Amino acid sequence: MSAGGGVTRREALETSAVTIAAAGMGLLASSSPVRADGPYYLPDLPYGYEALEPSIDAATMKFHHDKHHLAYVTNANKAVSGKEAVSILDLQKNAIKEGTRNAGGGHYNHSLFWTTLCSESKSGSPSSALSSAINSSFGSMEEMKTKFNTAAAGVFGSGWAWIGVTKDGKLDITTTPNQDNPLMEGAKCTPMIPILGLDVWEHAYYLKYQNRRPDYISAFWNVVNWPQVSKYYEEYASKGAGVPVKG
Repeated sequence: MSAGGGVTRREALETSAVTIAAAGMGLLASSSPVRADGPYYLPDLPYGYEALEPSIDAATMKFHHDKHHLAYVTNANKAVSGKEAVSILDLQKNAIKEGTRNAGGGHYNHSLFWTTLCSESKSGSPSSALSSAINSSFGSMEEMKTKFNTAAAGVFGSGWAWIGVTKDGKLDITTTPNQDNPLMEGAKCTPMIPILGLDVWEHAYYLKYQNRRPDYISAFWNVVNWPQVSKYYEEYASKGAGVPVKG
């Protein structure tokens, strides 16, 4: 309990763990798309909740997708109510100015995030084009991972770490607070078109890793969907286009 008698965020996360565990085998079913009252909806996961085990546990995937992401979708629809609807990708550019950075950013960030993950057996490797870009920009895959891990571990509080293509066509790494992303004008980060991001909010890892964020970051590489990330690089980001997502 907090000093004022309320429940702390950490206590709430621990309570969620107990509640989800009590759901039993039901959490292993694939997610279902949730239609919302507005232009945006919660896309279903492209795999079962348990697909990323042991790197990311099924319980976390269930409440992260079904509860947290859904909340961003609901609030994004509220934020654009009465306005002309645009795609969730197009919403990002002016999200800070128009007051949709939290809900709209949260929806886009998570919709991209889910698609860049997969079971370890399907992770694969970066394509030739992406491998070449990684080596050119960072020196090697290992150097890129080291730089990314340091950046992600260094995010204060809640936020994201990103790999993306900058205006000069190079790959770079940046971080953003809360639900900001590098597509947003005015965001405090290096502007870029993201092709891969990692959610370092506590809700993304606390049930399994508690305060061991570096362990979560290290495990993340086991389940990166490199064929999908390569597609995002080759078909969109390398051509100066943002990556479209469902939702």
